[in-house]
Amino acid sequence: MSERLEEKKRRLKDVQSEQDSRNIPLKHVGISDLRWPLVLRDRQKGEQHTVASVSLAVDLPKDLRGTHMSRFVQCLQRLHVVNLSAVDEVLDGLKESLKADKAFLKLEFPYFIQKKAPVSGLVSVMDLNCIYTAEKGDRFTYKVEVQVPIQTLCPCSKEISAYGAHNQRATASLEIEAAEFVWIEELAEIADAGASAPVYGLLKRPDEKFVTEQAYDNPRFVEDAVREIALRLEADTRITWYRAAVKSHESIHNHNAFACVEKGWK
Repeated sequence: MSERLEEKKRRLKDVQSEQDSRNIPLKHVGISDLRWPLVLRDRQKGEQHTVASVSLAVDLPKDLRGTHMSRFVQCLQRLHVVNLSAVDEVLDGLKESLKADKAFLKLEFPYFIQKKAPVSGLVSVMDLNCIYTAEKGDRFTYKVEVQVPIQTLCPCSKEISAYGAHNQRATASLEIEAAEFVWIEELAEIADAGASAPVYGLLKRPDEKFVTEQAYDNPRFVEDAVREIALRLEADTRITWYRAAVKSHESIHNHNAFACVEKGWK
């Protein structure tokens, strides 16, 4: 029985490995939207379990018709606890298994931090959307992106209005490369420091009063917020490259406002 099965396997045609005469090399051929359980480092609890949406890809040579999609999942089996060596091992496995010069990995997942309300001290969890991207050709690159909800209050609105000022929730996106480990929580704290005021998961009335007045006393355009974030990222010697962006989900306009900055402005 086993001999007949082996013979049948030998007769199955490997269509993906056929030669292609169109001579068009392809960038990032692979799989996406694969849900995968992961374990991450957590500054407070040691580790945190989450579920990521995964994309895996390789560059496809111009003379090869296709790639073997099942091998992406086979290589991903090596990834359980996320760290640099584990990610590097997955990319090496992709390059070897698929005979590729370059491999790519993207993990997008929710990460939960604990946040203390400013007056009551009540602690609640808040979710951040995080994206890890890694690529390996001749060298290995690894980027971490954290998207943090913050609050902005318009300085112009405050200046020209008899009372009040329009404010709104915004999103600060911090993407970095680093020579040393940087906690997700640290990036969230940098985002909060650039805002008119932070956003919390749980606020009682004294907290709400505090946060409302904090934003009013600290009005910031998206341009102000992203510059404050850039100054803090620039001062962190562990961070070798960064891109920061702030988008305000405007409360009185039929559009959003955004600003971004990338390392190199000095």
